Amino acid sequence: MKQQRTLIVLIVAVATAGIAAFAVFQAIQNRPVREVEVASVPVVVASRTVFVGTALTTDDVRIVAWPARSQVTGAYADPKDVINRGALQTINENEPITSSNIASPEAGAGLHPMIPQGMRAKSVRVNEVIGVAGFTVPGTRVDVLVSVRDNGATGSARNEPMARTVVSNVQVLTANTRYDQEEAKQGGTPKQSSVVTLAVLPEDAERIALASAEGEISLALRNPLDVEPTATAGIKLEQLMRGTGPQPVVVSTTPRRVAPRPAPPPPPVAEAPKPPPPAVYTVETIRAGKRTTEEVID
Repeated sequence: MKQQRTLIVLIVAVATAGIAAFAVFQAIQNRPVREVEVASVPVVVASRTVFVGTALTTDDVRIVAWPARSQVTGAYADPKDVINRGALQTINENEPITSSNIASPEAGAGLHPMIPQGMRAKSVRVNEVIGVAGFTVPGTRVDVLVSVRDNGATGSARNEPMARTVVSNVQVLTANTRYDQEEAKQGGTPKQSSVVTLAVLPEDAERIALASAEGEISLALRNPLDVEPTATAGIKLEQLMRGTGPQPVVVSTTPRRVAPRPAPPPPPVAEAPKPPPPAVYTVETIRAGKRTTEEVID
């Protein structure tokens, strides 16, 4: 009997706890949700990806509520402030549109608002290899190399192939896109093409133009932290074929020229022998007990 009473008490306790837990769960579920209002401000964002140089339209933008305590510097609250203004860089979907990623109202759309003051935009035709396999995207920095068949030298070195860097550390403005004049007026819609546009100084634009006319252009991608100019003397075909290993000893087959030896000086002329000196005799004379000596030359 005692065990039965204990079992009954245990069952009643478990049932009571279950009913209480279910009641609490139902009460929490039926409790109205309290919404905490967060202060926000209207911000214009891109409704879709906007590519560089494209003029913004009403279909490209929308307004979202942005937390007031985390405001975006240079953001706009009215879509009218950004319509018909060109994108200076690619704006991703839901990214705020600011004064730093769109051109000024009077600049319009297209490529020209992206050109820094004092510089020029120079386009070069490339292929997949010359364009570094598609890694020359806008914003990267490259070196411009040229390979020519005639290096412009004189004498025996003329017509020897040569390659060298003509312009170093230039910024890529656009890659794989070009802007047709009529389409740029209508909205600056990019068209696919194998062209890379670079921002260069006027004198560098002249170098690239001459290099494109006289040889084949290629690009070398740079690390953005490497700002030192490329200082090389170029390389010729003869230097290229030598390789980097030990250089062979070149044996010349040209006969060796020996400088003629100077003629020896003539022997000195022997002088005639001098006659021997005359003999000298001594004569002793005795006169009146006085002795005298005299020398007589023969």
